[in-house]
Formats: sequence, structure tokens, C-alpha cells
Amino acid sequence: MESYTDFFKRIEIMESTKLKRPKHKGSPKLFDNPILEKLTHTHISIPLIIFGLIATALIYYGIVEKGFEVPGIIGLFVAGLFFFTFIEYVMHRYLYHIPATTPRKQKISYTMHGVHHDYPKDKSRLAMPPVLSLIIATVLFIIYRAVLGDYVFGFLAGFLIGYAAYLAVHYSVHAFKVPNNFLKTLWHHHSIHHYREPDRAFGVSSPLWDHIFRTMPRKSPKSERAQVGTSIDPS
Repeated sequence: MESYTDFFKRIEIMESTKLKRPKHKGSPKLFDNPILEKLTHTHISIPLIIFGLIATALIYYGIVEKGFEVPGIIGLFVAGLFFFTFIEYVMHRYLYHIPATTPRKQKISYTMHGVHHDYPKDKSRLAMPPVLSLIIATVLFIIYRAVLGDYVFGFLAGFLIGYAAYLAVHYSVHAFKVPNNFLKTLWHHHSIHHYREPDRAFGVSSPLWDHIFRTMPRKSPKSERAQVGTSIDPS
């Protein structure tokens, strides 16, 4: 079994080797336990379906059982959706890119997010495992219900759809070519985070909070911008 020392040397990521060339083929083994290892691989459609169904059920219950008017549910939904974009930014910046100051922290950091920077084309690791998705959705419902009361039905629905949208965007920018429309901005923004400035451009579904917290990519020569912006895989 790989020692922490060997692991530490192998995954000098995001700090001393921020601009190292990622691998665009293969899928690394994260756990010796075959069950845990299998749980780290997820088809993108599974969490999208799970969160879509839960959000639909929440909205239905809020309208039919709790008596919310449609405009009220829409307002709560939009609020939850907007709040998710903030959580997405905070999680990506401060949790996924937490400084790995010890071998244990570095192993956790690598398992949680660093592996994605090393293998950005690994489609099976672009979404949260279904079991973990259900657990998180349940915990969020309990927390938001305690804070928001019945407003949770519209708010959490928007939050979960926000997360589903994030997953869809994140999968798309790694799996498909850059579209020739307004959405190409998302491809360019995320490619800069992966291939040029991993300490910036943390927003995936939107660069809004990068603008607000001043973590937008630094300006660079046009030739470099053109190369990085051509594709999520500039190789």
C-alpha cells in the first residue's frame, strides 16, 4: 500500500506544480477497497435525474400541500438558485483548493478535487456519487427546513437545480467542444482555471462571484488567450 510519503511526492499538486500538464487519458485508482473505488465513478445522468426529481417533488409539495402560489414558489426557487452560485464559488475556492499543508490533508485534497485537475477528461469523476448526493440533499433539507420553515420547498428546489446545472455545465466543458455561441465564455473561463491560473476563475456555472471577489483571470497576451480559450483541452 502506498505510504503517505510516496503519496505526498506523487501528488505535488496545485501548489508547487500548478501548471503541470494534466493527463487526458485514464482514470487513477483512489481506493484499494473495490466498493469505495466503484462509488467514486458516476455517470453524469444519475445525479441530474436524482436532483431533478427531488426538486420537482419539493415544488409540487409546496404548491399542493403547503398552499404556495406559483409566483411565490418561483421567487423562492430563483433565490435558491442564486444562493447556490455563491456556495459553488466558496466551496471551489476555499474547500476544493484548501492548502495541503500535511500529507493527510494533501491526500484528502487530492481525492476530493486534485484528481480532477490531474485527469480533467475523466468523465466518470465529474459528478458526485449518487449515495453521497442523496445524503447531502437530505442534510440540506433538514438544515434549510429548520432555518426557513415551509419556504424550504421552493428554496431548496432552486438550490438543487442550481447544483444540477453546475454539474451539467462542468461535464459539458470537459466532454464537448467549445460551442460557437454565448456559452463559450464558460468554456474559456474554466479552461483558464485548469490550464493557466488554478488560483483564479473558480466559478463554473457563472463567473459572477469571480467578478465580485476579484478572482477573474489576469490579463495576458492575445496569443496566449487565444490558445487557452480554444478548448478545455489546449494540447
